[in-house]
Amino acid sequence: MKKVPIDKVEWEGYFDESGHLVKSRDFISSNILDRGLDPAVRSEAWKFLTGYYSWRSSHDERLTVDSMRRKSYEALCNMYDKIQPLLETEHRDFMQVRSFINSDLQRLYLRDAQGYAIVDKKRLEKILLLSYVCNTEAEYQQGFHEMLLLFQLLVEKEHEVYWLFQFFLQKTEHSCVVNIGVGKNLIMLKAVISFMDPVFAKHLEGKGRVVQSLFPWFCLFFQRVFKSFDDVWRLWEVCGNIIDLDADELISKACSTYKLLMEHKEKVPDELKEFFLQGDS
Repeated sequence: MKKVPIDKVEWEGYFDESGHLVKSRDFISSNILDRGLDPAVRSEAWKFLTGYYSWRSSHDERLTVDSMRRKSYEALCNMYDKIQPLLETEHRDFMQVRSFINSDLQRLYLRDAQGYAIVDKKRLEKILLLSYVCNTEAEYQQGFHEMLLLFQLLVEKEHEVYWLFQFFLQKTEHSCVVNIGVGKNLIMLKAVISFMDPVFAKHLEGKGRVVQSLFPWFCLFFQRVFKSFDDVWRLWEVCGNIIDLDADELISKACSTYKLLMEHKEKVPDELKEFFLQGDS
C-alpha cells in the first residue's frame, strides 16, 4: 500500500514559532525517503534538500538568504550581459553551446488544459547559458533543459530556478554530469548486476555494450524513464519500454538491494565498496 506523503500540515509542524526545525534533519530525510512529499510542500522542502536553505535556519534568516541569492543572481545576469558580445565574437564554444540549447528548447512542448504554453523558453535559455558560463567543469549536455524545466515548474521566481538548478547539479555531478561521474556509474551498475545476478551479467556480456546503452539514464538522472513529473521528483528526492516504472516501488527495491549488500559486504566487489560502504565505518 502506498504511504501517505508529507503534507502541508505535517511539514509546518516540523517548525517552531521562529521557523527553526524541531525535528532532526535525519528524521525528515528518512520520512521523505519512506513516504515522499506532497506537491504543496515540495518547493519549500527542496530548498532544504538542495542546500538553498540551511537546515538550522530560522524564518528570518531564510528571508535574508533568499534576498542575498536574488541579488547574487542579478549581479551574475549583469555580468553576463556585459560579456555576452565578447562571447559571441571570440568564443566559438559559446556559440555552439547556444545552438545546442536552442535546438533542445525547440523540442520542448508543454501546454496546459486550455492550450496555453506553460514553458518560458527564453527564461530557460537565459539560465542555461548563464549556468554554462559560470560552470566550466559541468559543461552543458543534452537534456539539461529538461532538468531545468522541472525547477521552473517547481518555483516561481527566476533566481530560485537558477540556484536550485545549480545546487542540484553540484549534488549530482558525480552521477549525471558526463565528464565527471557517468562513467563511474556505469562501472558501478555493471558490478551490481554481477553481484545480484551473475547469470544475467554473463548474458549481458555476450550482448556487448548493453550497460553503456543506459548512458541516458544517468545523464538525465532517470528523468525520461518515468510516466509523470511527480515520479521524477519522488526519485530525485532520495537520491527499452520502461515508461511505466513506479518510483515508490523502485525506491523500495533499491533499499532492499542496499540492505542485502550490507548484509554480505564481505562478498561485495571492489567496484561497489567505494559507493556502498563508505558510510559504514
